[in-house]
Order: sequence, then C-alpha cells, then structure tokens
Amino acid sequence: MTVLDDIIAGVREDLAAREAAVPLPEMIRRAAQAAPARDAVAALVGGRADPEGIRVISEVKRSSPSKGALADIAEPAELGRAYERGGASAVSVLTERRRFNGSLADFDAVRAAIDLPMLRKDFTVAEYQIHEARAHGADLVLLIVAALDDAQLRDFLQLTHELGMNALVEAHTPEEIARAVDVDARILGVNVRNLKTLDVDPDRYARLAADLPEHVVRVAESGVESAAQVEQYAAAGADAILVGEALVRHGAPEQALQQFRAASVRAR
Repeated sequence: MTVLDDIIAGVREDLAAREAAVPLPEMIRRAAQAAPARDAVAALVGGRADPEGIRVISEVKRSSPSKGALADIAEPAELGRAYERGGASAVSVLTERRRFNGSLADFDAVRAAIDLPMLRKDFTVAEYQIHEARAHGADLVLLIVAALDDAQLRDFLQLTHELGMNALVEAHTPEEIARAVDVDARILGVNVRNLKTLDVDPDRYARLAADLPEHVVRVAESGVESAAQVEQYAAAGADAILVGEALVRHGAPEQALQQFRAASVRAR
C-alpha cells in the first residue's frame, strides 16, 4: 500500500461520516446557495509574463505526512490575511484531517477573512467532496490524476466546471500530464513530490515542463524552500507556484511572498 493509498483510505472513512451527517442532496442544496465562485484562472494566468513576478498559491498547512507538525497556526484567518497582504494570487487550505491536521473549519475561517480565490486542498475521491467544497465557498478543488481513473477525472472536472469552480489537476509523470490534457484541464500542476513515496525532486518540474501545453495555467507544486527554487521554477516556465511549508515556517510570510515574487522576476 503506497502513502497515497493509505491517505485515500482514511479520506474515504472520514467522508462517509460527513455524508452520514449531511446527506448528498442537502450538500447539493447548500452548494447551489453559495455565493458565485471567483475566477481562479484569471487570478493565476500570465505569471510567465507578469512584470511583478510569478503568481503564488499560498497554503495554510499545519502538518505533512513526511515531516509531521509544521506550525501551530492559532489563527488561520490571520495567516490568510497575511498572504493576501503579501501579494498571493490565491490561498490553499488543507482540509484532510489525519495526515495534514486540516479541517473545513480552517477553510471557513480563511474564507471569511479574504477575497482571493481559494483552493480546498484535499484528496478528491467522490462527487460529494466537490459539492461540499462549493458549499464552503471554494473556488478551486484538487484533482490528483494518480488517485483517479479516466472516467472519474473527466466526470469530476466536468462537475467542478458546472458548479462554476476550477480544478487544479495535479500530475507527477508524462503519462499523467497526458491524461490531464485529454480531459481539457485548465490549470495543470506538476507536483515534484511523489505522493506514493513522498520523495521530492525539484528538478522534476523542468523535465516535465515541455509536456505542458501553452494554453494551460502551469503550476509548480512542492519543493519551494528558497527564492532560488522559485527562480528555477520561473525559469522553467511556471505561471504559478504552490507553497505552504516555507511560508508557515517563516516568521514573516508577507516578506517571504514578496521575496519569492522578486526572485521570479530575476529568473527572466
């Protein structure tokens, strides 16, 4: 059983409990009553040509499977506001409970505090989670190609668009990128962390960048520990980066964000 398999098994158990408490028809009703989603594509596109630097999806991340506890985030709303002040283009909030110590309560707190597009960062394995994300005000959901078959990937992406949201479609290999392109992903992320082993290879993004179509929003995920790494991703053509650990561990996330964007300008 890979790490990804183990995480998904826990996600399914937790999902069953939430669905028992709030059945799918009620969640669909709540999603339909949510305020319209923000346009995440517009917020993230053009980072390669942005004179102010690469776009940043800043993440509220308490823990990770590979490193355990990362930060004691007493006020996720304040962290979200710091990200907004620092120039983030979108904010991601982990909601997976067992390995990342996340919650929808964290998501709700940040959603109420900021006006940026928000990614509900979780392991999507059922349509229920997509309606749930919309009901909580999400503008983006995460679809991990390695966790879904072709039919699920296509159906989940279609549902996401029907609900007015977008999806960050995450790939790790050329084959997964091809599958994402086949379903017309608009935002395509390359995660340099292998979720089956948790190994990180920052050079993976540059190796796979040639397989990313020009028309998609290109997102480099994981491996961001310094401004030098941001330069590397920007030089390889990323429109945006997704970064959590380096920000939650930094004493001044606003300053770190500004340094990252400045580094991406230098990469040009």
